Amino acid sequence: QVQLVESGGGLVQAGGSLRLSCAALGPRFSTYTMGWFRQAPGKSREFVAAISGSGGSISYVDSVKGRFTISRDNAKNTVSLQMNSLKPEDTAVYYCNAKPWSGPLTRASEANIGSWGQGTQVTVSS
Repeated sequence: QVQLVESGGGLVQAGGSLRLSCAALGPRFSTYTMGWFRQAPGKSREFVAAISGSGGSISYVDSVKGRFTISRDNAKNTVSLQMNSLKPEDTAVYYCNAKPWSGPLTRASEANIGSWGQGTQVTVSS
């Protein structure tokens, strides 16, 4: 089982940028679909972005398309989320996610299953 450690959260003004990183501890990182989810106060955890094991398949929730970019470095066992043009509604705890699937992304890539990091707070002020 893979262990995940996130970093990079913080407080930023609307329109600003943040970069989240997630380090995965465990073997065979490239066999995992990696993703980012977020949970705002009073809301359920929602899918944000996912990237396949090879990095060749990527998906985003509509609300972040064109603003967020997910990437991975299989040599360093890391996955990142570059967040630009941040909005107050992006405020949430962001969680790194790993699913043991190395194929192309499917609808299951957006499911609230798999391994999770401890979460990192992102706060966007207006």
